[in-house]
Amino acid sequence: MTTLVERTGVAVPRPGRFAAMVVVNSPAVRETVAHTLRAMGARHVLEINTVAEARQRAAAGIADLVVAEAGLPDGSGIALVRELRQAGWQRGMVVATSDDPYSVRAAVGAGIRCYVVSAAGTGTPRPSADRGEGVDSLSAREIQVLQLVAEGKSNKDIGVALGLSALTVKSHLARIARKLGTGDRAEMVATSLRSGVIA
Repeated sequence: MTTLVERTGVAVPRPGRFAAMVVVNSPAVRETVAHTLRAMGARHVLEINTVAEARQRAAAGIADLVVAEAGLPDGSGIALVRELRQAGWQRGMVVATSDDPYSVRAAVGAGIRCYVVSAAGTGTPRPSADRGEGVDSLSAREIQVLQLVAEGKSNKDIGVALGLSALTVKSHLARIARKLGTGDRAEMVATSLRSGVIA
């Protein structure tokens, strides 16, 4: 699980200097995540399994990091992370057992930059069939374009950010689609996040 967190590029504060809240329904996954955070130096890890309790505990103060399961028994972990980020929590991470593109799109739309897919019930990274020649063949510019797509930018915004014409942006996206085997933006993001090429 430690490598899973490291691969996502989540910026975790110095060892011993941060507090976290883990909101995951599965006891096994919750304990694994909490154990990993403590091993990374968390001074305090609060383990919770519902959105309602998370909101109640969060009202008492702000922690540095929240790790939430995408689908919780009483609500959306994605919505919870967005809510806490808006309330001042510094970092948010979503853990899911599925790379459903609609969930990824919802997370990206909520401003969440870290979406990790783990094997159901284990808390370990799911073997990825995506990290093959397609992902490895992406150019640095294509990865930049993908990162901006993950941030919800339109083609026009991507062009402005990178100093490219709209036609060039479309060309990059077409090449990315060929390499990743999908032209759907959410699926591109899901594949790239799983493979660790963007965070």
